[in-house]
Amino acid sequence: MNSTLENLIKAEEKAQQLFNEIDERGLIRPGLTEKEVNLAVYALAHELFGIKKYWHKRIVRAGANTLLPYQHNPENLTLKEDDILFLDFGPVFEDWEADFGRTYVIGEDLRKIQLKNDVEKAWYEGKAFFEENKEFISGAELYAYTKVLAKKYGWAFGNIHAGHLIGEFPHEKVQGEEEVNYIHPNNNKTMLSPDKNGLERHWIYEIHFIDEELQIGAFFEQLLA
Repeated sequence: MNSTLENLIKAEEKAQQLFNEIDERGLIRPGLTEKEVNLAVYALAHELFGIKKYWHKRIVRAGANTLLPYQHNPENLTLKEDDILFLDFGPVFEDWEADFGRTYVIGEDLRKIQLKNDVEKAWYEGKAFFEENKEFISGAELYAYTKVLAKKYGWAFGNIHAGHLIGEFPHEKVQGEEEVNYIHPNNNKTMLSPDKNGLERHWIYEIHFIDEELQIGAFFEQLLA
């Protein structure tokens, strides 16, 4: 394992610790706004790891806002009983980026629980497909397969891509915002091909399933390694 991947895995392990602590401290509960949860997680990350740096905007989306992908900036909703929400945080640990997303269900709504479980199961199916074909698979092919997974589980896919490059902060300035750096339907480049400097590229795989009729969505994201 190369040192870059080792550092990315260590960063993700810390992100996992952060999300575990979110559960243990009960930071997600009815009556809080998305912004209040966001600030609570930000404070917790600083308490646990001393970090204040994030490589992308911190996202907490609840209710109907869970239909919306990253680029939107919706109104600040309040968490309700029997609600669904997801968190998408990109903390930077010692200049190494993590990108971690999870879905939470408040209450016992079976359809929301199913959506939460399905998006996680689909992520691991997508990862297995990638591993089986990683020597030649393109970003477009993994994106297409992810849309097939959405249909298989009975949901719609909620984003224009299914992930992106990750690396040493700030990877966006180094790699750029071109579609070739995303798991995107227009990216026909092999995912394991090197970057423009001949270095190995590392990917975040993200899945966003939605149900527009029920006005709910779920999100699962982590390192594809």
